[in-house]
Amino acid sequence: MPIPDYQTMMLPTLRLLGDNKEHRTSDLIGILSTEFKLTQAELEEMLPSGTQPRFANRLYWVIADFRGGLLVNNVERGVYKITERGLDLLKENPKEVRIKDLLRYEEYKNFKQPKKKSKNETQQITAVETEQTPVELFEAGYIAIRQRLSTELLQTIKTCSPSFFERLVVELLVAMGYGGSFTDAAEVIGKSGDGGIDGIIKEDKLGLDSIYVQAKRWQDNVGRPTAQAFAGALEGRRARKGVLITTSYFTEEAKKYVENIEKKIVLIDGEHLAELMIDYDIGVSIEDTYVVKKVDNDYFTEE
Repeated sequence: MPIPDYQTMMLPTLRLLGDNKEHRTSDLIGILSTEFKLTQAELEEMLPSGTQPRFANRLYWVIADFRGGLLVNNVERGVYKITERGLDLLKENPKEVRIKDLLRYEEYKNFKQPKKKSKNETQQITAVETEQTPVELFEAGYIAIRQRLSTELLQTIKTCSPSFFERLVVELLVAMGYGGSFTDAAEVIGKSGDGGIDGIIKEDKLGLDSIYVQAKRWQDNVGRPTAQAFAGALEGRRARKGVLITTSYFTEEAKKYVENIEKKIVLIDGEHLAELMIDYDIGVSIEDTYVVKKVDNDYFTEE
């Protein structure tokens, strides 16, 4: 039979995960390919870009959607387990599971329909857009892919060890131009021994000023007390600038607090952290490159 589309793969994948055990991606591919009676040629069929087998790529999107809807958890890299929400969906004995069925979950709506922000408006990018030019559709697709990547990055970060997270933050700060070299930054970050990252790095390669950094994999929202304690740590070191990083979110009280104090404190939540990683190529790689061209009117100008 032909390779099924990824929505057709949703219910069989969820049923397979329904044994409540941990499953590796490679195992899922093997079992599902047998269930769909795929030939070896179909299993090896590549995407037009030649970067990944088509069937494996579709399973990737199935898992990504399930993670976005909190139906599946990423136990570790490439290992997944169903959640109580996923088990509850199976108990309904559905005949199929498709995108429309996942839209019942608010988390999935936010995952599937990211917001495009501009200076004057916030536009909701939906799965089906009308009256748009091809370029606008292309842009909407890019935004959706980036948002999905950002979500997956953040979920993956939360499964990493504290030491790996420490290295990630160091690499990101150096890629952004802080801390001098990786060696310089690594020497002063991660000295607190409390499982997080606390230290001072150079603001520039010459070390003309310093920035105090605190970064931890918090699960709960970070409130004003944490921001206030961080400001106190700055005062104790006579530091003027600081960066407070979390894998969760900051409360409005925390944001207002840092806005109203003399010291300069930049708050980076999990979403912003993932965006910076994408922008500075930390933990991501290029899957495809598309070039959009237009007519060069100057070329056709006759003198």
